[in-house]
Amino acid sequence: MTLTPELLRQTLTTVLNLAKREGGFDCRLIGTAADLLRGVPIEPGDVDFLMPTRSDVDTFARALAAYRCLSPPTWMPCCVQYYAAFEVGGVPVDASTVESPSQSTFIEAFGSGPWTHFSEVAVGDTRVAVVAPELRLATELCRDRKDRAEIIARWMRDHGCDTPLLRNAMKARGIDEATQSSVMASITG
Repeated sequence: MTLTPELLRQTLTTVLNLAKREGGFDCRLIGTAADLLRGVPIEPGDVDFLMPTRSDVDTFARALAAYRCLSPPTWMPCCVQYYAAFEVGGVPVDASTVESPSQSTFIEAFGSGPWTHFSEVAVGDTRVAVVAPELRLATELCRDRKDRAEIIARWMRDHGCDTPLLRNAMKARGIDEATQSSVMASITG
């Protein structure tokens, strides 16, 4: 199933409305779904929520209990995360903590980065906290996903970029100087 902007918004509305009934949870939308919600022309395979605590993941799981469970809340030592996943209207939706220690404020999925660098995007009558695109781009560069990185960089060229944040995010992810210069030139040049 192709996750279109409309289907993403429907899925987010469903999940967040169900979460409210369970008392809500703190989260950040991360991954390619965060890009798509901002308008980046990218094709996510799923919807990824980052949660600050395991109890938030448990609340997520209770909220989606009526849907097909792909993974119950589970500690994954290999990834240092507590994780749960469900299928909502044909869309895989997951929530996880990432419990790797980090002092960086510039990484998408751990440390204080996603809790510091985000903005809220309206979805229906609610707002979704979405990680900064600069952190997303640095993640894709770190994972050597050049096709996705190029799409995000083009979007940032056309829609704006916090260049100091992007530089810090690339540095935090260990992106080499030549790649950093090339990416900055493609966005600002």
